[in-house]
Amino acid sequence: MDTQSLTISSALSQLRAGTLSAAELSSACYEVINRLNSEINAYITVINPDESRKAIQTNTALSGIPLAIKDIYQTEGVLTTGGTTFFKDFIPNQDAVTVSKLKAAGAVITGKTNTHEVALGVTGVNPHYGSVRNPWDKIRICGGSSSGSAAAVASGMCLGAMGTDTGGSIRIPASLCGIVGLKPTYGRISVRGIFPLSWNLDHAGPLTKTVEDAAILLQVLAGYDELDPASVNFPVDDYLTDLNAGVKGWRVAVLTGDYAWESDPEVLEAVRSAGKVFESLGAQVQPVELNFLRDAAMTNSLMTQADGAAFHKERLLEHPLGFGEDVRLRLQTGAAFTSSEYALARRTQTEMRRRMELFFGGTSSSAHGYDTLLLPSAPFTAPTIEGSDILLLPATPITAPQIEGSDALQQARRLTRFTAPFNLTGLPALSLPCGFSSTGLPIGLQIVCPAWSEKKLLQAGQAYEQATEWHKLKPRL
Repeated sequence: MDTQSLTISSALSQLRAGTLSAAELSSACYEVINRLNSEINAYITVINPDESRKAIQTNTALSGIPLAIKDIYQTEGVLTTGGTTFFKDFIPNQDAVTVSKLKAAGAVITGKTNTHEVALGVTGVNPHYGSVRNPWDKIRICGGSSSGSAAAVASGMCLGAMGTDTGGSIRIPASLCGIVGLKPTYGRISVRGIFPLSWNLDHAGPLTKTVEDAAILLQVLAGYDELDPASVNFPVDDYLTDLNAGVKGWRVAVLTGDYAWESDPEVLEAVRSAGKVFESLGAQVQPVELNFLRDAAMTNSLMTQADGAAFHKERLLEHPLGFGEDVRLRLQTGAAFTSSEYALARRTQTEMRRRMELFFGGTSSSAHGYDTLLLPSAPFTAPTIEGSDILLLPATPITAPQIEGSDALQQARRLTRFTAPFNLTGLPALSLPCGFSSTGLPIGLQIVCPAWSEKKLLQAGQAYEQATEWHKLKPRL
């Protein structure tokens, strides 16, 4: 059985038709885990197959579908390390809300996936549990911090996986591994029972092989959790019914300008080509400069480090050397920010959210454009462009760097430049394959849309995916 190419959607069809059994599907994924995990290092903990199969249910949304869980999600009775030795013996007595939902829907949990330590990093180079290797080229990183989840999906160790995203930790590994990664609107999926990095920026979401699979998992995961302070009581859409409705007549903005151009030329060309695909599908495509995204990315970085330092305050003070060097330096930097710096960051977050609302809504007639400098004494100025339905831009500005010699802090600054702004604003964003470099490495397209518009986001991703072949290419393993 080719689990690399098998999708959640196609597996569910076979399971319901009786041409495939849940036990056969589970066994096929475990065979790949046994064969490849020692070299790719996607899993920290593999759940015993006999134990995982006990949970198989029939006639449910995910009957028998093998999924992996990032090792910062609490899992009842299963080791949950957070990618750090501080929790190397922690076995929770209950599941995270998302894990409970997946189990109730019939998913088979295959194990806990490797992550950049405490989810604070984007390389997946973990000094405690080893580096996760990219299935497309094992000398390269997978991205992070949901490194193992992306590698497990791309290599066929599972059909889908859960990740988290504070500055790009779902979309970056999805981009570098040639799969789909969905970060929904802030508050759309409960984060209760997940180790926090930033209470103000953390998102939970799925990594899958196709857009349709992401929609299937979002349908299970989305919803209000009154015990999660970050959860928002906003109606859940039907993400599957109109998935193939297309984008004819949509207004599509493609990022251009200085901030976009600081990318690999092959990445920029792939995104430009994606814009042409949307145009061929009947959309109205226009370039747009949003150079203020630079400030949004910098602000997101400050808040991530400061919030992370707050959560890990005692560990950082009492046992700083327990953290890997790159994570320790980022936490110490976060602890050193002043209250004034943090207050200004929160103000910038509010302003950036409004800028993006106006960008998508197109309600202002201001003549100043997007990039008017925001100062405490200056009036807020809004964009001039007519409202867009979606924004296209790179998911990452480069393809996967090599593991050896990779500076985690430098890579964090590079790899999060296009993802971090949408953690700050909380907008839903999707990464999906849009090409390959001359060296055969995946390139990711990022699609962004207004808050609570995941249905539109998935519809756009589906239209592009079905018009191209990139998602069908798989690494040779």
